[in-house]
Amino acid sequence: MARSVYVTGIDRGDGRQAVELGVMELLTRQVDRVGVFRPLVHAAAPGENGTDHVVELLRDRYRLDLSPAELYGLTYEEAAALQAAQGQEELVSALVDRFRAVERKCQAVLVLGTDFAGTNIPDELAFNARLANEFGAWVLPVVGGHDEDPQAVIAEVLGAHRAYLDLGCSTLAMIANRVAPGIKQQVQRALSEKLPIPSYVIPEEPALAAPTVAQLVEATDAEVLLGDAAGLTRDVRSFVFGGAMLPTFLDALTEGALVVTPGDRADLVVGSLAAHAAGAPPIAGVLLTLGQHPGPNVMALAARLAPGTPVAVVPEGSWPTAATLTHLEGRLGPASPRKADIALGLFELHVDTAELTKRIELSRSERVTPMMFEHELLERARGDRRHVVLPEGTEERVLRAAEILLRRNICDLTLLGEPEAIRRRAASLGIDLPQDDGTDRAQVRIVDPASSPLRQRFAELYAELRAHKGMTVELALDVVTDVSYFGTLMVQEGIADGMVSGAVHSTAATIRPAFEVIKTSPGASIVSSVFFMCLADKVLVYGDCAVNPDPDAQQLADIAVQSAETAAQFGVEPRVAMLSYSTGTSGSGADVDKVRRATELVRELRPDILVEGPIQYDAAVDARVAATKLPGSAVAGRATVLIFPDLNTGNNTYKAVQRSAGAVAVGPVLQGLRKPVNDLSRGALVQDIVNTVAITAIQSQSPTAAEGTIQ
Repeated sequence: MARSVYVTGIDRGDGRQAVELGVMELLTRQVDRVGVFRPLVHAAAPGENGTDHVVELLRDRYRLDLSPAELYGLTYEEAAALQAAQGQEELVSALVDRFRAVERKCQAVLVLGTDFAGTNIPDELAFNARLANEFGAWVLPVVGGHDEDPQAVIAEVLGAHRAYLDLGCSTLAMIANRVAPGIKQQVQRALSEKLPIPSYVIPEEPALAAPTVAQLVEATDAEVLLGDAAGLTRDVRSFVFGGAMLPTFLDALTEGALVVTPGDRADLVVGSLAAHAAGAPPIAGVLLTLGQHPGPNVMALAARLAPGTPVAVVPEGSWPTAATLTHLEGRLGPASPRKADIALGLFELHVDTAELTKRIELSRSERVTPMMFEHELLERARGDRRHVVLPEGTEERVLRAAEILLRRNICDLTLLGEPEAIRRRAASLGIDLPQDDGTDRAQVRIVDPASSPLRQRFAELYAELRAHKGMTVELALDVVTDVSYFGTLMVQEGIADGMVSGAVHSTAATIRPAFEVIKTSPGASIVSSVFFMCLADKVLVYGDCAVNPDPDAQQLADIAVQSAETAAQFGVEPRVAMLSYSTGTSGSGADVDKVRRATELVRELRPDILVEGPIQYDAAVDARVAATKLPGSAVAGRATVLIFPDLNTGNNTYKAVQRSAGAVAVGPVLQGLRKPVNDLSRGALVQDIVNTVAITAIQSQSPTAAEGTIQ
């Protein structure tokens, strides 16, 4: 029987969507077939089935293989009609049938309770409790604490717990959400003392309550004249209504403001976009009223001043537009991925997910999907938070990855570059780099190598390390202003635990400083790389597909040992296949002999590692082929670490599998260095960067990691 969690509340405005997202993340870390079920949904229009923005977010983000129709029970209108005609028992029976259809296909199901928004359901709390009991689901009540004093929040949580308990529910935990940060600890202490089950308090996060530009465009039926998709996801933190002359108007601008002004005020349009381009301050966008479009010359100038910044027009005047805008609150949905990451970061920071998982009694799935592997990376990195330096501080993908890493509390970061340029670039992209707020959340520092007090120290160190090459302190002062060298020296000195670069720099520019400064780890004769190849139901490790063109037998054996150790470090049981075009003793020649000798060396160096070679790829991974070619082998047909004889074979194979089999390739991950430095593909996506940083953080999680202080 599937394990189900029913997230519900007691009233509107509790922000439980963030909790629903957090629980979904928790479930998908443990099992690979998770379902979502919304018993009742508002119809999109009369006669339509309707959809829900949270369900659509979960379906999109977690790639659910259920059909849209399976995710919903009935519309509220259909439910009201059924209850009126046949009674509540028939309504409940119909919803249970729809739920069971989802449950039969899944290992766990997240149920999203009714939203207490114009539902016309008598005693809605009792109705949710009844459904949860019929579904056999844990209940996770969420109580909103927005604008409430501590005594009120405590009383409402205790009252909700008693209500669901009296209705026979199995309550998983109690959550107070959107609580003022200043009273969080007081509320948490009181609930921990008074409740017999776990309780968690999640503080208010203004970024979640802020609507996005896209949401405002939808609400006002605006026509978008300028702006890109990323610009439309920006949060609107305030409104500035333009009517004053430009100098006075500019003084009123604040970061994240939406400028609302008549379309004929070209001075205010151009002035606000010019202020945005200068970062003084960056705005969310411009909304023009009265249906007036600025002239072509003004629009052309606007496009050049702030590319990507939304400019939209509405037919109404400022007053009715203001009435619409001021009642909107942010919401989670497929169009707001940034808000989803903010919500997950809050949930993971303030809720003990390990405790919840234990109470649900989820058993980890034997299959490892790409999503589960990525979740495991992030969870392990977060569990022992490290400090990673990112030299490419102004690159858009790096900044977007940094925002996710910080919001999810995966690691602390240092971004290298001129601070004002980085902050201006982030602001122009609508990226919010969290400031140090005194909490335990991940922090970011911005360091300019050219002006850092560390420059002299690093120059002296580099000159000493490279003295045999004629390096002097005077020359080194210039070398260490290079972001790759500066970042590498931060790692060497223990100021950062690892470095990730390569989004805009070449592989050589990234790893050459590591060869010169960090050097190879004891016992390693070579630096090599692996890719984690996440297939539909398992994770394989491929090495070396990125660094060494034609390793000899000794180097190939070293790569195999390193790759087996890396695999074990990331939860992949190492069974090593030394690949060749021949299996066993069936072939001969220099290439096969090299692989055969490398296999012998691995057995001599590490008799504890299961290794087979030479072996062909099909015999390594297909049990049926292995039974014919190498019967009785402990590796053949079950290999998890595949070592290619040269870079040409490895690089082409990993790309072929990636493209043809739809595998997720995570890497390259460098191995053999004394401290972790990892290279990115210049085509890396934001999620690739997030994964690589998480891997780097995990690599650094060792008791020998040095400590340092940044200035």
